[in-house]
Amino acid sequence: MPKKVLIFDDDEDILAICTYILEEQGWEVSTFSNCNNVIEKVESIMPEVILMDNWIPDSGGILATQTIKQQEKLKHIPVVYFSANNDIKTLAQQAGADSFLAKPFDLEELENIVNHVHVVPQYKTGRA
Repeated sequence: MPKKVLIFDDDEDILAICTYILEEQGWEVSTFSNCNNVIEKVESIMPEVILMDNWIPDSGGILATQTIKQQEKLKHIPVVYFSANNDIKTLAQQAGADSFLAKPFDLEELENIVNHVHVVPQYKTGRA
């Protein structure tokens, strides 16, 4: 069963690059260019990792991430917040994201962060 990643970004080039790179790494990639009905979108895919853009229409990445993290059955899914904003770390913390990736990013950085957050939650659950 392939690992699933869900990407929310309104930049078609970013979606295409991320899809190509992550599929090469064995991920099943799903993408959305807006975060309308974000809960339904995430529930329909139930990914292992979510990549969330800051400037995603319509409500924006912060609200979309907070909405996901408030859902009992979705809050365990790691969210990587990504943006070209200079204050990406603060935005990611405000959103409640598990990690962040500044745009533009190196393709190896993308692979590393997605694989890292995919592994980390398994350790978190053991400490409860």
